[in-house]
Amino acid sequence: MTLGQYDYVFAIGTFFALLDAYNNGANDVANAWATSVSSRSISYRQAMVFGTIFEMLGAITVGARTADTIKNGIIPSDAFRGDAGVQMLAFTCALAAASSWVMWCTRHSAHVSSTYSLVSAVAGVGVATVGASKVQWGWNDGKGLGAIFAGLGMAPAISAAFGAIIFMLIKLVVHMRKNPVPWAVYTSPFFFLIAGTICTLSIVYKGSPNLGLNKKPTWFIVAVTLGTGGGLALLSALFFVPYVYAKIIKKDHSVKWWMFIYGPALLKRPVVLPGDEAAVPNYAVVQEDEEDETSQQELPRSGADSGDYDPKKSDGETKEKSLALAETAPPMTYKQRMQEGQDKLHAKLRKKKGPIGWAMRTLHENPMGPGQIYEVQNIKTFLRRVPAMIVCGALYGLNYDIHAAQTGIAGTPDGERMARVYAHAQKFPNEVEHTYSFVQVLTACTASFAHGANDIGNSVGPWAVIYSAWSTGQASASKQPVPIWQLAVLSATISVGLLTYGYNIMTVMGNKITYHSPSRGCSMEMGAAVTVLVFSQFSLPVSTSMCITGATVGVGLCNGTFKAVNFQRVALLAFSWIMTIPVAGTLGGVLMGLFLNAPHFSS
Repeated sequence: MTLGQYDYVFAIGTFFALLDAYNNGANDVANAWATSVSSRSISYRQAMVFGTIFEMLGAITVGARTADTIKNGIIPSDAFRGDAGVQMLAFTCALAAASSWVMWCTRHSAHVSSTYSLVSAVAGVGVATVGASKVQWGWNDGKGLGAIFAGLGMAPAISAAFGAIIFMLIKLVVHMRKNPVPWAVYTSPFFFLIAGTICTLSIVYKGSPNLGLNKKPTWFIVAVTLGTGGGLALLSALFFVPYVYAKIIKKDHSVKWWMFIYGPALLKRPVVLPGDEAAVPNYAVVQEDEEDETSQQELPRSGADSGDYDPKKSDGETKEKSLALAETAPPMTYKQRMQEGQDKLHAKLRKKKGPIGWAMRTLHENPMGPGQIYEVQNIKTFLRRVPAMIVCGALYGLNYDIHAAQTGIAGTPDGERMARVYAHAQKFPNEVEHTYSFVQVLTACTASFAHGANDIGNSVGPWAVIYSAWSTGQASASKQPVPIWQLAVLSATISVGLLTYGYNIMTVMGNKITYHSPSRGCSMEMGAAVTVLVFSQFSLPVSTSMCITGATVGVGLCNGTFKAVNFQRVALLAFSWIMTIPVAGTLGGVLMGLFLNAPHFSS
């Protein structure tokens, strides 16, 4: 029977489960896609679309297994002595503590692990509920805290090794050749084979309990996995190789993206519009914003210099005055430089058409006046700003300029570190990198699928316990299956977090650690994806953040020097990972201890 008296606990638990999933998308998923966006292989909006699709696929098809570890591997179900209400309260407090910590870190652009945040919170709640002796501190057949926290050191190291191996393979086969472009084109089906095989293996090998694939014989698993990977490699050989051959090797500027459907016919197609260079994007990472020209009228209207520009004056007079002001003005502080970059972005957004342009213009033209919020004029202004604030909250992330935000700021310590890192990274031809940009799209989707398979257990495990206890009136059993609708709801919430607030983490990841390019990026993502899937198959929750960071460092070290990696940023990440354990654990334990032992009036 339903525990109607605890409807409020179920409602609060559901809210924090959704919040935890939202923060998971804004923090972990954003980090997973930062590599692809930083490499310029995929646009930010394309990353949002592909991330949404593959996160949900991975969560729904493979995500049920890791949820069992979060539910029952840390606190045994029998420790609650059959009290469904206490069990509901315990996992609600764990979700509240974990989601609050990750939300605070995401707001301050601190990259943390949502996996370890929740695991630590569950452990703290377990100590407050049933005592430290009942918490599974050891290995517990791979499901205890010992096994989970072992991933803190294992996952980055393993993913670094995988990422370095894959990139060194690309480097030996392609980059070190005298003419690397043909080698990049003709060997690309091999890397499509790897990506397709891993993605298929993650679904078929041990499968999802919901699909029943774990009961299939070994020959079936091998046949489906190799067949899918081989089929993808064959399709790439028939359609992708002729397309890039005509575009890159023959340098035919008339080749459009949809012409891949011509297949082998492109090999014999005469060059229609020849060019001196292949028409491919520039994948080089720049230190300064490429679009550094902003209209003087779009700058903030506050300050004494807002009216200095006079269009009636000659250009010479304007330039002389600008130089004089630059010589007499004090040097800008770091905060002022960062604010200047944000002002440039907002100026660009105000020029756009559509809802985001209208919202940014409305906020710019209706600033809050002097005095408190309860002043009549401020109340009217606030009411005018509310619709624009809602639109900005929903669309600001989709219009954020990740590349401009990741450029170095000249004269700042951050810019100097990035310049040093970039100087020690070897640059490869754009034609070669363009070939691997297509491979990286597939590896990014594989990494996103792997994240959905593994990290959905963070939020759905405790929520499944709360829902089961509330709906049945009994403490959740150790083998209680997770409903697919819960996986779908939380995976969709993860995608919303990525869409609306993922930019806040992407700006401090990617190129801020080491130099990125498509060939490096696909190696990083493939190394992280393999690591996540290996841990997932053993039902071990592992941080995708740690995996992609480890792979990034491993690939960066392939430049042959430690100076090619920003170890200060890596040290800050490691510190935030370590601090997550005591902070989230203490928050969860304190909340549970207060609620469980709170004084109340006797009946």
